[in-house]
Amino acid sequence: MGDLFDSGEGTDGKAAAAAGGRDVNRPLADRLRPQSLAEVIGQTHVLGPEAPLGVMLASGSLSSLILWGPPGVGKTTIARLLARETDLHFVQISAIFSGVPDLKKVFEAAKIRRQNGQGTLLFVDEIHRFNKAQQDGFLPHMEDGTILLVGATTENPSFELNAAVLSRSQVLVLERLSLADLERLTQRAEQELGRGLPLLPDARDALHEMADGDGRMLLNLIEQVAAWKVPAPLGAEALAARLMRRAAKYDKSGDEHYNLISALHKSIRGSDPDAALYWLGRMLEGGEDPRYLARRLTMMSTEDIGLADPQANTVCLNAWQTYERLGSPEGELALANAAVYLALAPKSNAVYVGIKAARRLAKKTGSAPPPKHILNAPTKLMSEQGYGDGYAYDHDAEDGFSGQNYFPDGVKRPVLYQPVERGFERELKRRSEYFANLRTKRNS
Repeated sequence: MGDLFDSGEGTDGKAAAAAGGRDVNRPLADRLRPQSLAEVIGQTHVLGPEAPLGVMLASGSLSSLILWGPPGVGKTTIARLLARETDLHFVQISAIFSGVPDLKKVFEAAKIRRQNGQGTLLFVDEIHRFNKAQQDGFLPHMEDGTILLVGATTENPSFELNAAVLSRSQVLVLERLSLADLERLTQRAEQELGRGLPLLPDARDALHEMADGDGRMLLNLIEQVAAWKVPAPLGAEALAARLMRRAAKYDKSGDEHYNLISALHKSIRGSDPDAALYWLGRMLEGGEDPRYLARRLTMMSTEDIGLADPQANTVCLNAWQTYERLGSPEGELALANAAVYLALAPKSNAVYVGIKAARRLAKKTGSAPPPKHILNAPTKLMSEQGYGDGYAYDHDAEDGFSGQNYFPDGVKRPVLYQPVERGFERELKRRSEYFANLRTKRNS
């Protein structure tokens, strides 16, 4: 990701050109580094004329930025080119290798530079690695114009960066390169190499899929493929035999973890068994703990299906127990069964909504006691206080239903549970309405 410090000398590539033009010994990714923002592949939603950076550059007013995106999508390159476009001195540091003394040196040099009439664009790679106190150290230098901060992060800035830093910066989300973007990058690489890659069309597509949206990874793979001496172009199977597929990006404790479990949950809620299986498979392939998935599936059964299909919870608990007995990989099939069952089950969040409403009402009504007629009177004193007076034993009532009030005195009776017309809750809705009508008759 570059040196610890980059003084900005020759960052525009002119020094390399003056030293002898194209250096074939340099890595391909370095040789193909764009020399202007117009050469950047992808990220048009950020770099286009009407996009945030395009508007800022056109108006001559560049603010501090946080570039958030996966590896290999151009964060460092964009920062370098922004410095060139705005005539700012480019300095690059990495939060992994830099500490407070390093930051002080950077700020002091930037102050001197400012006094001499030149601004500084400070690019901080992996900025989320700095702790909160270190992040606070940027604030005064951002506010007085000593530096224009451009931070790069693969983690969600909302969770990893100080609110004060975020309030003084604009967050730009960079996206994985599309297959079309990767094809353009491949063509550019072939032009630089002076020859085409020895790949059949299906192998070319497979190469792009192996890169998984990472331009730097693609160029590294292309460099390997271009060095092969093969008698004929290779197909996808031959390519796979020679190259290891890149592991999918997945951090079990990071942003990707929460993104994928959200995708699984929404797919099940949306009754899409194919999407549910896909996201379940993505998490398993990423190394997620199947026990975590079993717990989350069980939670989904209670939150999104509930009494529309009471069996759903049992299916999840059985799948969980099956996994505990079989382990991986056999037990993971039980989790897949549960995911498909949940996706195809009738959906209801009526109880979920009801208990939330009940808890809100409980907070509002404070410590209001139950009505005395439903309290037991185990002592004479309690009996004298009226505990249990007037209680109607429902089994003795007509239809086995007394219709008495069970809410605190003075609390207006609410309707907290409103079953839906789906699955088993259709029957529960019928029962609820039956008792509601009886209650009205008994109390009229």
